[in-house]
Amino acid sequence: MRVFCGRANPTTGSMEWLEEDEHYDYNQEIARSSYADMLHDKDRNIKYYQGIRAAVSRVKDRGQKALVLDIGTGTGLLSMMAVTAGADFCYAVEVFKPMADAAVKIVEKNGFSDKIKVINKHSTEVTVGPDGDMPCRANILITELFDTELIGEGALPSYEHAHSHLVQENCEAVPHRATVYAQLVESRRMWSWNKLFPIRVQTSHGEQWRDHWMQCVYFLPQEEPVIQGSTLCLVAHHDDYCVWYSLQRTSPEKNGSIHQGRPVCDCQAHLLWNRPRFGEINDQDRTDQYIQALRMVLKSDSVCLCVSDGSLLSMLAYHLGAEQVFTIESSAASHRLMKKIFKANHLEDKINIIEKRPELLTSADLEGKKVSLLLGEPFFTTSLLPWHNLFFWYVRTAVDQHLGPGAVVLPQAASLHAVVVEFRDLWRIRSPCGDCEGFDVHIMDDMIKRALDFKESKEAEPHPLWEYPCHSLSEPWQILTFDFRQPVPPQPVRAEGSIELRRPGRSHGVVLWMEYHLTQDSTVSTGLLKPAENKEDCCWNPHCKQAVYFFSSTLDPRAPLGGSRTVSYAVEFHPHTGDITMDFTLSDALDDGH
Repeated sequence: MRVFCGRANPTTGSMEWLEEDEHYDYNQEIARSSYADMLHDKDRNIKYYQGIRAAVSRVKDRGQKALVLDIGTGTGLLSMMAVTAGADFCYAVEVFKPMADAAVKIVEKNGFSDKIKVINKHSTEVTVGPDGDMPCRANILITELFDTELIGEGALPSYEHAHSHLVQENCEAVPHRATVYAQLVESRRMWSWNKLFPIRVQTSHGEQWRDHWMQCVYFLPQEEPVIQGSTLCLVAHHDDYCVWYSLQRTSPEKNGSIHQGRPVCDCQAHLLWNRPRFGEINDQDRTDQYIQALRMVLKSDSVCLCVSDGSLLSMLAYHLGAEQVFTIESSAASHRLMKKIFKANHLEDKINIIEKRPELLTSADLEGKKVSLLLGEPFFTTSLLPWHNLFFWYVRTAVDQHLGPGAVVLPQAASLHAVVVEFRDLWRIRSPCGDCEGFDVHIMDDMIKRALDFKESKEAEPHPLWEYPCHSLSEPWQILTFDFRQPVPPQPVRAEGSIELRRPGRSHGVVLWMEYHLTQDSTVSTGLLKPAENKEDCCWNPHCKQAVYFFSSTLDPRAPLGGSRTVSYAVEFHPHTGDITMDFTLSDALDDGH
């Protein structure tokens, strides 16, 4: 059997589906998932255990056998809790086969194979009857189907099907109820993730929530002024998978039932830009940096070509006096959006949109003119890791024949930077669980370790680090530089060396990010915004994801930092694939005789 896996191709700026054979190691997907993170959540585990004990006791007190249906069992932890609490039998349903296989092994190792049956199906496919997956309906329903939005993982359809086909009427349920709490807030930053602000082209300048669990932000259709002491009604609406809210001045009970349809994007911007991208575009300080850089390089006869997905740089270039501006929008979605934006700003006849891939650009597309200024943010919607936006370098190379003598490229260069950090919470996704509430889950740890022994262990993962507090153990350092003023070189670009850890702490990994040098004196960072002192948390760019390379040798955060340590590194950019391979090794300097 063949399977297809999505991978970003940095040399083409597109998402490609690669064919993998039947031996593709899906354990790698588990290793990068949140299963281990949940197992580390002791508060969650204890409360589930308490709820399961109470539910089993109530069934037993009625003189009935306790038959449990555990939907989305994962490692089988909740089923094992149920058996330990006195359940007579558990049916543990897990649709993801590698996880179901792991659950079978974990259940067997803990001695519960005679009391727990793992069913590798979606719960809606489970059958009941003499020849079914379950001989009869269960009287206890246990689930962990909830996401940050509560119902986003399909909890409601799963519950509805289970109550109709898999469990008895008036069964016990853990959890048996959920309550959503909401608070109205005013936040300029969060609002910038939802609406496009006007851009000011000028020469002059003008509570932390996150821990283990995430919170949701729901945007109202428009800003609502609120006066202290006034009473408003926040009305919740939902379908099977989504919740949305509206703010009413009077109670729905007084006004009759208010039905508001599910919000649908009609501006098309939300189809192309995610929330961090909205925030990035609305960041006036960042925009000012581009304005200042453009003022330094623009001339009255400049012919500009903008290459980024859905970028407003072309508008800046026009308003700052460029003679002619072209922008390449290779996707139909970005072409439609930019066309609407230009029309709304009366620029539809001022900026030429070219809808084709950069390598297909012809002289006729540019009306026979040579480009004197090639600009990009750079930003491409298919980029997953920070260096995937180096696609701009490949575009610069592809359009080299269309650049005039002395043409300026902005940004003129980029550099890859890194810092060693200690995380407050993010380390949990890679830390072994060992025993979880008295149950042996070493099999899960071993499976993750085996998966990470492949080449994926030498790769970094994208994470929005402004959500995950950490502090630096080393000084940030520059690893590689990329000169956009020249085409992509044929040979690899490599760097190796070592960095000393200057602060005590538990070194969990290396964070990597890109910095773009617009001009010699102007740099835009996608990562660290300011150096962190002592134990202060690092300040990360909130509009970008950074890359995290986890150390495989320091997964246990309880391991103390002994003596002086260094991180050795070897990083290489491969121009033919656009990939960056890396290896970071933590070592004790005392071991080297220093």
